[in-house]
Amino acid sequence: MSRQDTEGAADAPNGGKSPDLRSREVTEGAERAPHRAMFRAMGFDDDDLASPMVGVANPAADVTPCNVHLDDVADGAIDGVDAAGGMPIEFGTITISDAISMGTEGMRASLISREVIADSVELVAFGERLDALVTVAGCDKNLPGMLMAAIRTDLPSVFLYGGSILPGQHEGREVTVQNVFEGVGTYAQGEMSREELDELERNACPGAGSCGGMFTANTMASIGEALGLAPLGSASPPAESEGRIAVAERAGELALDTVEHDRKPSDVLSRASFENAIALQVAMGGSTNAVLHLLALAAEAGVDLSIEDFDEISRRTPKIANLQPGGTRVMKDLHDAGGVPVVIRRLVEAGLFDGDAATITGRTVAEELSQLDLPDDDELDEHDFLRPVEDPFHEEGAIKILQGNLAPDGAVLKVTGEDQFHHEGPARVFESEEGAMQYVQEGDLQSGDVIVIRNEGPRGGPGMREMLGVTAAVVGQGHEDDVAMVTDGRFSGATRGPMIGHVAPESFVGGPLAAVEDGDHITIDIPDRTLAVDLDGDELDRRLAEREQPEPAYGRGVLAKYGALFGSAADGAVTDPGLETGR
Repeated sequence: MSRQDTEGAADAPNGGKSPDLRSREVTEGAERAPHRAMFRAMGFDDDDLASPMVGVANPAADVTPCNVHLDDVADGAIDGVDAAGGMPIEFGTITISDAISMGTEGMRASLISREVIADSVELVAFGERLDALVTVAGCDKNLPGMLMAAIRTDLPSVFLYGGSILPGQHEGREVTVQNVFEGVGTYAQGEMSREELDELERNACPGAGSCGGMFTANTMASIGEALGLAPLGSASPPAESEGRIAVAERAGELALDTVEHDRKPSDVLSRASFENAIALQVAMGGSTNAVLHLLALAAEAGVDLSIEDFDEISRRTPKIANLQPGGTRVMKDLHDAGGVPVVIRRLVEAGLFDGDAATITGRTVAEELSQLDLPDDDELDEHDFLRPVEDPFHEEGAIKILQGNLAPDGAVLKVTGEDQFHHEGPARVFESEEGAMQYVQEGDLQSGDVIVIRNEGPRGGPGMREMLGVTAAVVGQGHEDDVAMVTDGRFSGATRGPMIGHVAPESFVGGPLAAVEDGDHITIDIPDRTLAVDLDGDELDRRLAEREQPEPAYGRGVLAKYGALFGSAADGAVTDPGLETGR
């Protein structure tokens, strides 16, 4: 709500408002006196009513540390809008804590929350005739949900991340929630005491902010910069810092600039924007979830993007940052080194990132980089988790798209270890995450196993659960390199090891994963991009023909509704039937 008082208010409630602003529909003319009366009840005055109405979408909540501080961040944006002469209107939407729902039935709500956030922001912006948006985001699905809403409404919009948590301290080292998840596996193996696990739990998350590594939230925040929908340098300031509030105030001010120049997401986004986002994702070792979300964002934007594009760009883009989960450093370390722009600058200089791409500021990426005070290359060399393009951690990017008779439409793997990984072994098949978790926790894992978890796809789950609990337990038991996992579900950005998700088509709709039986021989080959089971086509077809179609897991309510609408993971698991996708 505006902090302005009524002194000096304009004589008429419609004085000075641009005829292009749709908020005139609710603020101008004698027939809108009842509408203005409602605004006045909330403390808005004549000056406010003559100004652009900027919605500040705020998913603040006490259900996750990622969002618990977002009222402060939103207040910064409100102050920025107000100072720039706008009428800030704050409204709320939902969030789901991925970390707290992880490993439970509740995780089915996570991907659905992306859709609900996008839908709810679209509805408020449409229903209240808002002129612009500042979309605030904290936990993982907030970010793509808010970006989808901005693209869908195509209002002048600025994306505002709530910032990352600081790392915790345990036994003289920095730790994050990833260490706690993996500690569960170590404890189950008998290599960590209950007291040690308890101490780790109490120190891993010291305050507000999204999970600290290059997990999904930080990946999508970085991608917001690469797409041009968030100002360069806005992703990395920690949640609990003066820098985060400064970013919020700037976002509010910038929202008025976008209104003044009628600068919308459709003026910013292009094929080059999405190729830039993928290049940054693979160069930084970003979350596999970004594949799903970028495909959905491209569909919203009407930009032709396919899952194969990720592999093509990853093959030509080296991995030059080594952050958690593959490395040891977190977003705070990247911020201290100059933030996301230092990575973008190196990619631009190497011709791997289009510096002529537009941004929401009205300037190109290259122009924005030239205005930032970034450390030079000699200073960056002091940071062991950042490397030049010519001396990367890996010659190719971290995201690999695998195909074969188990994944005709593709599957997604993030390399956090050996780039030339090859694995063959027997399938251990589970119809849900819970069965696999029990198998792992009971100590039944054998070197060479390929854990297959099916019926966890967008429709089969529904909601495509993340499985950090299982993957972290596998790694925590010392099987990071010799046990693989294959699923039509998803993985957390904190997952590491040979964990392959997003298998498409999914099992529930008759994808080949539904035909796999215990003991079938599965081959995973990263250099060849292969995910295959040692069965010929006739045998696969026979098994699938004999398969009984499972009933949907939920017959009513929100999970049934969105579960019936989800499309393939290979297209971003979108639910809007009007969107053009790659298949």
